[in-house]
Amino acid sequence: MGNTVRLHNEQLKNFYFGAYSFRDTEDGYLQAYQYSDKQMKYFEGAFDFWYDRCMASTAKTIEMVTDATKLSFDYKIVWIGSQDSFELVIDGLVNRIVYVKDLDTTGHIEWDLPEGNKRVTIYLPADATVLLKDFEINADAKRPDKKERVLWLGDSITQGYGPLRSAQTYVSVANRILDYDVINQGIGGYIYDKKSLMPMSGYVPDKIIVALGTNNNHDATKTSDITEYYDTLIDLYGRDIPILCISPIWRGDNPADYDNFVGYCNMIKKIAGSYKNVTVVDGFTLVPHLSEYFLDNLHPNLLGAETYGRNLAEVIRKKGW
Repeated sequence: MGNTVRLHNEQLKNFYFGAYSFRDTEDGYLQAYQYSDKQMKYFEGAFDFWYDRCMASTAKTIEMVTDATKLSFDYKIVWIGSQDSFELVIDGLVNRIVYVKDLDTTGHIEWDLPEGNKRVTIYLPADATVLLKDFEINADAKRPDKKERVLWLGDSITQGYGPLRSAQTYVSVANRILDYDVINQGIGGYIYDKKSLMPMSGYVPDKIIVALGTNNNHDATKTSDITEYYDTLIDLYGRDIPILCISPIWRGDNPADYDNFVGYCNMIKKIAGSYKNVTVVDGFTLVPHLSEYFLDNLHPNLLGAETYGRNLAEVIRKKGW
């Protein structure tokens, strides 16, 4: 192996996936964002719960192809929503897990890597805001090629709450199979809200995935939120961009509202399916309707997220989307 090389922040950006923009902090850390400044400003004025989560490290990864046998980095955790993890994945297989609950808010992580050329992916915590600096590696590395650029829009399930493992959110599981270049704008508590849909200068996705609705008021007669959302999304990105609508997955946390919820899900599928460039996936077919697959009968747990991600990837493949 060669001598250890420390990547400065500008170099580290080359291996960062899931980020729209970056900022260097005064103390030398690199902070990555998945929303534009205008979008974050909207969340700040709309709801503190959304604002905290819009800056989380959701679905952000450091990815490289390398012969290195060691890497390390300093981290700083500036916000924690739930206690998930940093994870090291080698050629698609989870190799190391470090849980946020076992870490100080600032510190150093160092991992040994197996011999030989391999694809290395570091998953940053999905439901915390993490900054990095002083990334070191003891061999050359190159940025891996990805497939389509996909903008993924959703709520806490898409952000990754539930499995309490950053590499095991349904988006992470599906994307290890699909290998998209993802910006994940899932945000805890989010709804069909057109106000957050704004132009992102310099960014044009090849495809868009929308997984929203479980947090909306489940009134199947109230169609305006959904139609206005898709109208705005299509106005932004054009009528030819492929959009995948995932209707809400099963939830069993509020039995008294279940019939209304089912009616609302059916209404989402009907409205979304009326757009020629929108492909609809029935969320009820992706995760078993059993408590064993959920953290709280709402958010998929480790088993549920794995099932969701694999089933979704298979549906996307079958549909040729």
